[in-house]
This record gives sequence, C-alpha cells and structure tokens, in this order.
Amino acid sequence: MEKDTLTTEQEQLARFAKALGHPVRVAILQMLAKQTCCYHGDMSEILPIAKSTLSQHLKELKESGLIQGTITLPNIKYCINKECWIKAKEMFISLLPELENEECC
Repeated sequence: MEKDTLTTEQEQLARFAKALGHPVRVAILQMLAKQTCCYHGDMSEILPIAKSTLSQHLKELKESGLIQGTITLPNIKYCINKECWIKAKEMFISLLPELENEECC
C-alpha cells in the first residue's frame, strides 16, 4: 500500500494553525483587526509581554502570512493580510466537512 503525501493545502492550514496556536498571537490579530488602518507604534506598550517575545510572535504571524508588516526605522507598521486571512478562514471552515453529516459518535 502506498503512503499518502501531504497536500500543499494541508501544509498551509498547519502553518495557519501554528500561528494561531498561542493566545498572544490571537490577541495581536484581534488588536490589528480593530484598526481602521495599519497599526503604527510599539505593541509592547499595549500587550503584557517583552519586546523580544513580541518580536517572535510577530515573526510567526508574518511567516504564516496572516499579517504583513514593514519596518522603516523608527516606524513599524503591521496590518492583517486580508487576502490570506480569507483563505485561512475558508480552509478552517472546510477542514472536516464530513462531521457536518455525522451523528454523535
């Protein structure tokens, strides 16, 4: 029997899930979603974490594609990547369609 290979979609969904797998990253996304435009400023003044920790969380979100940012010191600008967020939302919604048709186990 031949092993199945992971699809590109499965790998992308796993990256999104990993990015959403920490409450600080969820808080960052929620904060950015409330902005009418991109966020300028120091998020460590708002979020209860150190700047170095914040940088790691922002890096994870950027690598997943869920946020985009530009750094032109001294300015740093972050926004939700709406196109990628829509894709992530669609992928999570369609993750386990079989469950919609099943009775309780």
